[in-house]
Amino acid sequence: MPQPAVPVAAIQLASGSNVNANLLEAEKLIETAVAAGARMAVLPENFAFMGQTIAEQLPLAETEGEGPLQDFMSRLANRLGIWLVGGTIPLQASDNAKVRAACLVYDNTGRQVMRYDKIHLFDVHLAESNEDYLESKDIEPGDSVKVVDTPFGRLGVAICYDLRFPELFRTMLDQGVELIAVPSAFTAVTGRAHWEVLLRARAVENLSYVVAAAQGGFHVNGRETHGHSMVIDPWGSILSEHKRGPGAAIAKIDLALLRQTRRNFPAVDHRRLRCS
Repeated sequence: MPQPAVPVAAIQLASGSNVNANLLEAEKLIETAVAAGARMAVLPENFAFMGQTIAEQLPLAETEGEGPLQDFMSRLANRLGIWLVGGTIPLQASDNAKVRAACLVYDNTGRQVMRYDKIHLFDVHLAESNEDYLESKDIEPGDSVKVVDTPFGRLGVAICYDLRFPELFRTMLDQGVELIAVPSAFTAVTGRAHWEVLLRARAVENLSYVVAAAQGGFHVNGRETHGHSMVIDPWGSILSEHKRGPGAAIAKIDLALLRQTRRNFPAVDHRRLRCS
């Protein structure tokens, strides 16, 4: 019997430096998405805190398995009966002067079922806006790709700058990925230039659904994030998009359609080169 299509939500925020306010806003938006039928929600990168600098996250860093941010996500997933892809939160790193940018996935009972640590760190100069970013100063990179079974398909996670590295997604494909969550905080400059085209490319080349949850607005450090959270199908079509400010993009994940598309257009089976 074919599995019914299931709504999922990409939650968009414009997070600030008040953790409690950010959590209340995230909870409200997820509750609204669930009321609209969503059975999974994806939060954006740094959903709980965006301050003046990344270094301000150090006091918030938690040990995996305990801490108020993890408790919040676990309780919310359990209370609402949804799967929750928890954007990123700071977890303790092996270097005490840094954090891990970790995405934790919770099932509908509130049990943590996956952890992915951001691999690619955003160390760039944006000439257009004269902005410098050096994530590696305060973030310790991850080194492993993660995919997990969910009721909505095999789920993989990539975080923001990871989006520019197709070999990461090919490695997920080798692990059977069907649905890719992309928590992000793309800058306004890079977002205008590359956000949509990169997301659609990752969906098309891997014949996978992409659920991209973004920060979208102005933040306390004066910087602007692009927003435009969206859900994209395996053919590269944008099913739903939330452009600016807090809100959600909600659309249905149809595994039967995905698998039929892969049968009819078996590009993933025609690969001749593999990631080493």
